[in-house]
Amino acid sequence: MHGLARTLHLAFGIFANATAFFIFLAPIGTFKRIIKKRSTEEFSGFPYVITFLSCMLGAWYGLPFVSPNNILVTTIDGIGTVIELAFVVIFIVFAPKNEKKKIGVLLILVVGIFVAVALLSVFVFHGRIRQLFCGFAALICAAIMYFSPLSVIRVVMKTKSVEFMPFLLTFSMVLCATAWLIFGLLEKDPFVYVPNAVGCGVGVLQLILYAIYSEKTIFMTIKRSFSHGMLQINAMPQHEKKQPSITSSKYDELV
Repeated sequence: MHGLARTLHLAFGIFANATAFFIFLAPIGTFKRIIKKRSTEEFSGFPYVITFLSCMLGAWYGLPFVSPNNILVTTIDGIGTVIELAFVVIFIVFAPKNEKKKIGVLLILVVGIFVAVALLSVFVFHGRIRQLFCGFAALICAAIMYFSPLSVIRVVMKTKSVEFMPFLLTFSMVLCATAWLIFGLLEKDPFVYVPNAVGCGVGVLQLILYAIYSEKTIFMTIKRSFSHGMLQINAMPQHEKKQPSITSSKYDELV
């Protein structure tokens, strides 16, 4: 790459890093709740373990000796690895015994997968074969991660509500995937642009559903609030419902 292409490649990489960082921090509210309640409730730890593996593989793939001109992939995925590991550890600490064991075993498994990929890429594969091997490993895991919102899409279509699909997070994911898609296209690296094309498509589908169901969600929220208010009024004692009003004559006397 030369000139404008290199500048655009850098610009989109930096933008993708910024949006990805925001997305990595998005679950902080969930984990504050887990720590406060000292329980994982109905939350699943699976997405965080898979994202942890995806970040490790992505960070490894971006290293200069594996693939050229992808150091910005390593920077953000390295940060993501630390953040996701913290989330997984918190989840294990506060999870029920059975869930704790399941996520613990899964964590050991994904660390084992990463170690195997790293060792094979250092001692067995070299040059272009190394890049292909690490690239396919990162691509498969990233595709699984990007397909995970399909469960949320199913809930939205079933309930006809976008209550569990925050617009800002969804929009940020589309921006992030689009930036990485362009970043990969400029470098002509299919291991970067293919999974992010998938992420882009899933994100756009989510935005379309948001546009379809958001008004219905707002209407349902207003309706629930109105119904709740009416129930409170009906539950009030009769003497509180009928407050005596001051007539004009009484008001004049007071003045």
